[in-house]
Amino acid sequence: MDRVFLGFVTASLLFGPAGSAQSVTRKAPTAADWTSLAKLPDLSGVWESAPGGRGAATPNGGRAGAPAGGGRAGRGGAPSLTPAYAAKAQARAANPVEEPQAANCLPPGLPAIMNQPYPIEILLTPGKVTIVIEAYTQVRHIYTDGRPLPEDPNPLFYGTSVGHWEDDTLVVETVGLAQVPRGLTFPYSEKLKVVERFRLTGPDTLSIETTLVDPEAFTAPYSMGTRSLARHRTWTIAEYICEENNRNFVDDKGSAGVKLSNPLSSAK
Repeated sequence: MDRVFLGFVTASLLFGPAGSAQSVTRKAPTAADWTSLAKLPDLSGVWESAPGGRGAATPNGGRAGAPAGGGRAGRGGAPSLTPAYAAKAQARAANPVEEPQAANCLPPGLPAIMNQPYPIEILLTPGKVTIVIEAYTQVRHIYTDGRPLPEDPNPLFYGTSVGHWEDDTLVVETVGLAQVPRGLTFPYSEKLKVVERFRLTGPDTLSIETTLVDPEAFTAPYSMGTRSLARHRTWTIAEYICEENNRNFVDDKGSAGVKLSNPLSSAK
């Protein structure tokens, strides 16, 4: 089995205004679709980073599972950049800019959102894999209905994700990634593609291998390593409201700060 898609495209591709991502009309799933789904590896359930499985060491000495703002995932070092993007990296290093997105409760984009030290829940339905991320209460939609990647996607926090099965591995390609904080310490272009490979390595163990591809910014694909997760069949995703009792703030210079006083205590 080379590629397997769940769900069937039954109508023509419908395009919106110039520059928008394509949409696809799909038929309602049939009993046969659900039967086919049951034959695939069971990735469903709530997953959390396995002990020692938060990912490879990062360029700043942290771990790939660090929260937003410190979630610079990578296998050490940085990708091999083209001359133009190597110059951008040097300019960025000479004039670093603080990114106070965590103070504003702004979630990080892909791939950092997948490296948070919080559980994720994977839901499989015909034609789509849905990932519910507890951190910042975010949701990713991975379409497995046979549609192609959009040629001119709208730039989004998490891009547009299309997946297919290669034997026992779910291969997900994501394009259309906006230039937002996404845990990367190096520059990238609008052609950045994130490739993820989801595979069960045990009854309740999942590996996610992540590779970045950018023909304009990188001279070769950049492996971010593999993250290992453990399934907890009795868990449910908890509510995560970042704004509630938030003690962070951004000053008039754009720098992030924190209020150490108890926000629920009475003023004295």
